[in-house]
Amino acid sequence: MYRIVIADDHGLYRRGLRLALMAGIPSVEIFEAACFDAVVNLLEEQASIDLAILDLNMPGLFNQEVLSDVLAAYPDTRFAIVSGDDSRSEILTALSIGLHGYIVKSQKDEEVVLAVNEILAGRIYVPALLSRTSADQRSYAALPSARNPIRQRVGSSDLGRLTSRQRDVLKLMAEGYSNKEIARNLDIAEATTKIHAAAILRELGVRNRTEAAVLLQTWLSRNVS
Repeated sequence: MYRIVIADDHGLYRRGLRLALMAGIPSVEIFEAACFDAVVNLLEEQASIDLAILDLNMPGLFNQEVLSDVLAAYPDTRFAIVSGDDSRSEILTALSIGLHGYIVKSQKDEEVVLAVNEILAGRIYVPALLSRTSADQRSYAALPSARNPIRQRVGSSDLGRLTSRQRDVLKLMAEGYSNKEIARNLDIAEATTKIHAAAILRELGVRNRTEAAVLLQTWLSRNVS
């Protein structure tokens, strides 16, 4: 039996994809996730997830750095992107960082089932539209650079973009705890802590834990006063 995670913040799409996969793939068990925290929790708690299908626009700060950490933490799981963006550069960038496939939301159900079967079989899936002539021939860019450019200035309001689990991790980071200590305090795996920490730094636009701690203290002082 294959075990698949569908991660998308749109419940209607998750349910539609779930039905398509259950109809097209015999003996499949499917888990749903609406945010980054839920994905990481499923990967940590559920034994042997075969495939995680991730929407780049889902809340939880997926980007090149975080995805690389996720791939490294769960080497036995295959990962694919599902996105409404069918640009050649996005597809090539996703594949260049080690993802195992790229599914476009406009594809028909049978094409998506074929894609998932290809990935589960150990192959890399590339949609046929990649071969089309495209005026967009940019070199690889960081995922998803167009939607989440590097911030020139960081405001404390950015803390509101973190998920609840990421705020828990940030609080302990600011108190000087190591990844191992944070993992022990929150009862999660150390690899999971590293993934959350990378996502926090990326989202806040800071370079290290010290800058993240300063940002948190600034936010706290403004909300207390």
